[in-house]
Amino acid sequence: MIETRGLTKLYNGVPAVRQVDLRVSPGELCVLLGPSGCGKSTLIRMLNALITPTAGDVFINGVNIRDTAPETLRRNIGYVVQSVGLFPHYTVSRNISVVMKLQRRPTAEIVERTAFLLDLIGLPQQYAGKYPHELSGGESQRVGVARALAADPDILLMDEPFGSVDPLNREHLQRSFADIQRTLKKTVLFVTHDVSEALALADRIVLMQEGRIVREGTPREMVFGKGDEFSKAFFGSEMALKLLARYRVDQAYVPGVLSAESGCSLSGNAPLSEALSLMLVHGCVDILVKDGDKPAGSLSFESLLAYFRGGAPDAC
Repeated sequence: MIETRGLTKLYNGVPAVRQVDLRVSPGELCVLLGPSGCGKSTLIRMLNALITPTAGDVFINGVNIRDTAPETLRRNIGYVVQSVGLFPHYTVSRNISVVMKLQRRPTAEIVERTAFLLDLIGLPQQYAGKYPHELSGGESQRVGVARALAADPDILLMDEPFGSVDPLNREHLQRSFADIQRTLKKTVLFVTHDVSEALALADRIVLMQEGRIVREGTPREMVFGKGDEFSKAFFGSEMALKLLARYRVDQAYVPGVLSAESGCSLSGNAPLSEALSLMLVHGCVDILVKDGDKPAGSLSFESLLAYFRGGAPDAC
């Protein structure tokens, strides 16, 4: 669990973070959202003692971080940043295992967990011997996530982790991380300025402006609920379409085999946003939904609309 009480940071008397009270429950993925300069990154860096607060307190699993040595604190919190920060002279395997080695874990355990993490992030085992300069941007970010998970921390802090990746790979990384989070259920505080990313990933969104929390809620509450002009600038009517990325085809389809005339098909685990795009681009009246290679049912625009308007749950 993460909790802040009255957390404040001043630079030359100017507040970057102002009296922030925040609580992230165990297993929750909370997204800090807001424009550049609103205090998101400053706040997250105070949580692992990279920045010292001017006032207020941070509690990690009920313990005030003032009572914990910074190096001990950081070894028990996974931290992922936009620049990745992989050691260029270390292999992928050594980059992933660096914290485990600092913890003096047995070699066999390190080897086993490194292999497990490569599988988890979707990289072949032969990548273990590669160096960072041999990786694409998306692959480097995956290794950064694996390194943050290596010591199996309860908490992950993620500061614009996919911000430097191209849009196509960024969407793929978001889906991959959502899958990982469904499996591991870590307590995650995720910083972004990208509303689409927040809607796709968050259990709860915390919107910041000028160092303060101005609104918070589930993705559906943030899109469909009432807010001030600043909130509306972030969550306009077009964000309802972005919200479709949270939901999968197999959550909204109608069981039963589709006739062969459609010509459009999708896997059941594809996002509903992809289904809507397929309908619009190819003019599909219905989409064949597949479970592996087998037909499982169909998805029409009417069934998609009925599911979404019927109060689709916030959970991914």
